[in-house]
Amino acid sequence: MASGKGTNAANLIAYFNRNPIARVKAILCNVPHAGVIQVASEAGIPVILLEKNTFFNTSIYLDILKKMQPRLIVLAGFLWKIPASWIETFPRQIINIHPALLPRFGGKGMYGNRVHEAVLQAREAYSGITIHYVNEEYDAGDIIFQEKIKVEPHDTVETLAQKIHALEYTYYPQVIAGLLSQDLAVEKTS
Repeated sequence: MASGKGTNAANLIAYFNRNPIARVKAILCNVPHAGVIQVASEAGIPVILLEKNTFFNTSIYLDILKKMQPRLIVLAGFLWKIPASWIETFPRQIINIHPALLPRFGGKGMYGNRVHEAVLQAREAYSGITIHYVNEEYDAGDIIFQEKIKVEPHDTVETLAQKIHALEYTYYPQVIAGLLSQDLAVEKTS
């Protein structure tokens, strides 16, 4: 699920094309002209365009997802809050990546450069990424993984964003693969 350019989605698609433990079945997007739609198109992955009222007030999209039987639902820059019905239907199967070390610099409206600006304004010594399960609150689900980097005195929003993107591209696919491998181990022993 993504709302923007699709750089994380492209990275995940490429990773799982090289490491076929799983495949990206579909991209769910809530922005009609987002770059992620082109990323999906080039990769031959179907796109489900989400309409806000339908997303929040019906079970149409949830029913579509149930039929797909995803092992994991991955948020990659998706900016809408996930409805409680989705979390109940897919417990501990929806994950998100946040561009800071939660619980700091999270919550509603804290995404992208807003996070990096807040980190720099607070004069933090470190920033990083947090991969977490999605719950009913923004950026408050159980933490799966964190990785930090040093914030240098000369860092700007742009340089910090580049460092964080590098962490995302390295670790998000690895953590997803690890979660899926655990899932496979459970299936094999069942």
